[in-house]
Amino acid sequence: MSEPQQDQAPQGQAQQGGLNATEFRQTLGRFTSGVTVVTASDGQTRRGMTASAFVSVSLAPPLILVSVDRRAQMHALLSSESVTHFGVNVLSATQRHLSDHFAGKPGPDESVPWFEHEGLPLIGGSVAQLVCRRHEVIPAGDHTLFVGFVEYSRYTDDDPLVYFRGQYHELG
Repeated sequence: MSEPQQDQAPQGQAQQGGLNATEFRQTLGRFTSGVTVVTASDGQTRRGMTASAFVSVSLAPPLILVSVDRRAQMHALLSSESVTHFGVNVLSATQRHLSDHFAGKPGPDESVPWFEHEGLPLIGGSVAQLVCRRHEVIPAGDHTLFVGFVEYSRYTDDDPLVYFRGQYHELG
């Protein structure tokens, strides 16, 4: 592979300040990820938001991170002083409709298998559920990183829903 000339940016890179949004999204779409729904409630409002930007941060202490667009309704909820906990639900291969529902293409609310753990809304049938206490909030560009201290988890051995190149996939 040849080196780019000094006056040219590498392929897909904007001349000033990095990749443009389209190229960045297309490139990162090559990274396969699980599909999660982040859930929270302020006691009156129950919300969920589809998120693929979810990572394990630390084993000791048990920390995870979700990245939330500052324009999202979930951002306002998670930023509220009254909201100290949030849930992360790893969707199963049979829950594609829930990913769409919480990504802004809602179907009937009755089709969401909500249940509560100590007042926190979670989604039944998920491969895993994590209950997290808000540990740290980090501004990061047009998103905010919410680091959660995992207080409780449960999981199954079902297959997860997977996302790659803008499409859902199943393992196997």
